[in-house]
Amino acid sequence: MSAIVDVRLRDLESGDSDRLLAWRNQADVRRWMYTDHVIAPAEHERWFAGALQDPSRRHWVVEWESRPVGLASVEIVQTHRRAVWGWYLGDPAARGRGVGAYAQFCGIEKVFGELGLNRLWSEVLAENEAAWRLHEAFGFKREALFRAHVWKGGAAQDVVGLGLLASDWAGLREESRQRLLARGLPV
Repeated sequence: MSAIVDVRLRDLESGDSDRLLAWRNQADVRRWMYTDHVIAPAEHERWFAGALQDPSRRHWVVEWESRPVGLASVEIVQTHRRAVWGWYLGDPAARGRGVGAYAQFCGIEKVFGELGLNRLWSEVLAENEAAWRLHEAFGFKREALFRAHVWKGGAAQDVVGLGLLASDWAGLREESRQRLLARGLPV
């Protein structure tokens, strides 16, 4: 077993704004988003103000070894007890170390536990195989292939739609937890 790694999700705070703008404007983060233009400060300020105030959106900063390294988010549709899930690691040093897997586990826990929702949904660019495979490793089922769903880099891109139900998670949670514990992640 490897050493315990210090990873956690914390609520987004007003002081996170500049960091998020810098992360989101990195080429290796933008390439996996639906929109990949460089975000101007005014556009970011509008988004960030909404992120802090809109009760249908929850955002958590991923921290690794006590420093911010990424963002995890959900957009909640309370009427239907579901949420759209997404996350990214903005700090390249955190990638490939299990930090994203931990963020995935903790986000799922928050959605089905703390928020009491029934369904978690994610859309991933089809060419982002690492992301959709990680979703599948945590029990997400591929439910859709949206052909030519987004336009990026002058070409249409396919998108994979993945879903996870609270009832699915109940049966997969312990196996996922054990996998993370084996990697030294504190769940």
